Amino acid sequence: MKRLILLGVLSLGWVLPALAQKDKRAADILDAMSKKYSALNAYQATFTTTGGAGNYKGDLAVKGDKFRLTLAGQEVFTDGKIMSTYVKETNEVNVQNYDQGDASELNPAKIYSLYKKGYDYKFTGEQKAAGQPVEVVELTPEKKNGQISKVQIAIAKNDKSIKSWKIYDKSGKATSYKIDKFTPNPNLPDNYFVFDKAKHPGVEVIDLR
Repeated sequence: MKRLILLGVLSLGWVLPALAQKDKRAADILDAMSKKYSALNAYQATFTTTGGAGNYKGDLAVKGDKFRLTLAGQEVFTDGKIMSTYVKETNEVNVQNYDQGDASELNPAKIYSLYKKGYDYKFTGEQKAAGQPVEVVELTPEKKNGQISKVQIAIAKNDKSIKSWKIYDKSGKATSYKIDKFTPNPNLPDNYFVFDKAKHPGVEVIDLR
């Protein structure tokens, strides 16, 4: 279950896929959001996820093609070439080659260029989040054989920052993700995105390359 939560963040929470139908207001909102984030050299965010599996705190850092995600007892490190997934409970790490093309749907470092295809979209209205107006865009997958029925993204009206998103599965169950803190352009060294075996004594390395 924890792995499903982690993959939910990677593939849907941080990947804003492209949208096929031409809802102009939704397109304008997403384009403005994309422009804002794609101009950053790096960013870091803490978030809370709430759903049937419980509540979890998570952390994501992105720098160019690199990213590092921590959630539900797991950490994913990617330096753009190698992906390492560390499971704290079992003290093991899976290491594999990282193909940005094949794994694009699981790459939060590519969210803004990926929103060109894969989903239909529409603007569903304005709401308030912590007293701030947000614009909600609803995404529905073009392929109907997946597990996800729709994704709702709340984007701040004033600065086009992402405030939250909600993922619905085919049964109607929802998992929510809320941004707690966002830091633009943090100073993150490249080795921050590489799993350091020395910091995890006794770790079992499962090399899948």
